[in-house]
Amino acid sequence: MYQLKSFDHLLGTPGFSDALLTNHFTLYQGYVTNTNKLSDTLTKLLEEDKSATPEYAELKRRFGWEYNGMRLHEYYFENMSPRPKLHNTNSPLSRTLQEQFQSHELWQKDFRSTGSMRGIGWVILYKDGRTGNLFNTWITEHDMGHLTGCTPLLVLDVFEHAYTLDYGIKRVDYINAFMNAISWDVVEERFNK
Repeated sequence: MYQLKSFDHLLGTPGFSDALLTNHFTLYQGYVTNTNKLSDTLTKLLEEDKSATPEYAELKRRFGWEYNGMRLHEYYFENMSPRPKLHNTNSPLSRTLQEQFQSHELWQKDFRSTGSMRGIGWVILYKDGRTGNLFNTWITEHDMGHLTGCTPLLVLDVFEHAYTLDYGIKRVDYINAFMNAISWDVVEERFNK
């Protein structure tokens, strides 16, 4: 059973209205609920020897979408703060960003540009578990485009529900608010694991 996490501490985050955040928390709650329902239903179908049915197959496919929706929202909310820790320019993550993108500014430009692309989805700064390489990646939906063997370090939700209540169609303004709300200590911790 997956537990719903509380992110109420994010209320009052500059650039994000409480109404927007509360709506977003409710959406996240739906992913947790649906992940649990799917898990229970799949177990029941398996116990009833119905694992070869079309229903089982479709629910099995749907599970990844709901589960990733739940987890990506957790990563997203966890890497935000109403009082974010500033980026430490001497940290191992910062040095790696500078090495691989020539500067923190060029990394940020790439991350923002990726988030500004047309479409719905997610932007994830990934770390390759084998090479240590960092990638800013576009994820379509929740379950398409993930890099195998990579760890999400920084997650940005660019579905319309994440910003239209406050910003309308001005996604760039939302991305600016997000960049000012990043809790770099959380991102650093993910990098160092």
